[in-house]
Amino acid sequence: MSFISKWAGLLGLLAVIVIGDQIRINRPGHKYRLTVEVTTPDGIKTGSGVLAVVPDRNYNRGGRTTMRGEAVFVDLGQDHGKGKNLVALLAHQQGGKLDLDDINYVALRAYGAARGNRVSFNDISRQAGIVPVQGELIPLLVSFGDPRDPRTARLVAGDHADTVLGDGYAIRGLTAEVVPNGFWPIDFGGVLGEPVTRGIEAKLPWLATPDDPAATALKAAGLPLVGTTDAGEAFARK
Repeated sequence: MSFISKWAGLLGLLAVIVIGDQIRINRPGHKYRLTVEVTTPDGIKTGSGVLAVVPDRNYNRGGRTTMRGEAVFVDLGQDHGKGKNLVALLAHQQGGKLDLDDINYVALRAYGAARGNRVSFNDISRQAGIVPVQGELIPLLVSFGDPRDPRTARLVAGDHADTVLGDGYAIRGLTAEVVPNGFWPIDFGGVLGEPVTRGIEAKLPWLATPDDPAATALKAAGLPLVGTTDAGEAFARK
């Protein structure tokens, strides 16, 4: 074997090691499907999205658990010619502050509540079945009078959705279901695994525009933005 061939082999091995380590670091710890059901005058409307939770696997442990995915958009149909919608954000409100991290633990805590015992982060990917998302686990809900205009966002109370959505509308429930991780990063569907849901920008087109329209939407809904909060993370995370 020539000198060049030996170096090519070593470089190839190094590339495999580096790529493998990046897959280990960035592969989701688990994925879950968040589903929102809304009772409407025309029946039950449903929206769902698959979210991926990635724990901190860096060697220095200086990072944090992160999320990939998007807010769940529920198309409620037309009412007197006007489109209605409900959006479950990737955010909660804690102590008067916007919390962008609790969404990472919704499935973990929902399964723990349903099972009656604590479920560890290492065990969550082995859970099966659909469990309710209730109480403080329910993410913030908003509705847009015009999905093309972030200034029309209004906060929707889970127990009084009709105040914003109108008579005959109510939140029927939210659920979480752990889905297969698959072969990340080639989890394109089917036997390869459930892909993270994308497409929120087609429903809320202003998300693709500059000038921080997500902050405009959250402020219109009366939600607090503190310091360096990235408002866009309430709607989508890469």
